[in-house]
Amino acid sequence: MKFSIQLCTYNRAQLLERVLEACFDQTLAPDQYEVVLVNDGSQDETPAVIERARRIATCAFTVVNQPNGGLAKARNAGIARCTGERIAFIDDDVLPTPVFAAEHLRSDARHGDVVVRGAAINTASFDTLPVPVWTPKDYSANWFWTTNVSVRRTRLDAVGGRFDESFSEYGWEDIELGLRLRAIGTKAVFNRLAVVFHYKPRPKAKNVEGMLRQARAQARTAVRLERLHPNWRVALAVGDTAPQRLLGDALRRSGLVARLERAVGTAGADDEKLSLAKLGAAQLLASAAYYDELDRAKRS
Repeated sequence: MKFSIQLCTYNRAQLLERVLEACFDQTLAPDQYEVVLVNDGSQDETPAVIERARRIATCAFTVVNQPNGGLAKARNAGIARCTGERIAFIDDDVLPTPVFAAEHLRSDARHGDVVVRGAAINTASFDTLPVPVWTPKDYSANWFWTTNVSVRRTRLDAVGGRFDESFSEYGWEDIELGLRLRAIGTKAVFNRLAVVFHYKPRPKAKNVEGMLRQARAQARTAVRLERLHPNWRVALAVGDTAPQRLLGDALRRSGLVARLERAVGTAGADDEKLSLAKLGAAQLLASAAYYDELDRAKRS
């Protein structure tokens, strides 16, 4: 098997069906690739989606069902079932274009044993997609971002072959694996033709509390990442340099947080999309929550 597409899902049945359809609709010959899905304890209609997907799968399709254990643990369960020489990691809110698999393999043929970083284009809807052409406004500085990245299985095995399962909350487990790959001299290339669409709708009022919880979880895992890899690159990535901390402290202690909470608190009905102004306020609140939790986690 040349290529594995590995993804994990948790309570995203409404997106998963489209994602799996796109995974099966590849220009690569069906006997050259497989799809390996880990259902990480979903409580929604995901099982029914999976059964429908089995009936339309055009390539080998493996499903792992497990109790909810977090993304790192789910990724490892998926890796254990992958048989491809190169494994691509995507998410359950990512729609690969038809040439996705072929382009990852084209980069492999041209550059060899490297990490292949594909292009991700944000979209507010899978029903109205933008033109699948990457531009610099879609740039991500993440070196190993499991929205769209692939690596040879042998290279993955050289750094333990697994994500670090101590990252049980949201954030940084892919960055941590990338740091281990870089530490053994792994190179990376970017293929702008290996495009995926990343589902990023504008948040609604009811999503704000979740944004704050996610920010706090990401701060806790950021501290874990720094303790494993104590260097300037990690400190900069997680926002823990002196200038970044000063900005975070200023935000938390300026009295602005209370005003932002009042502004977001008037966002309207739960299903109403946030205006640009209120979205900005919510993002600043999430930043304040992040730095508050980062400070607390570092002292614990």
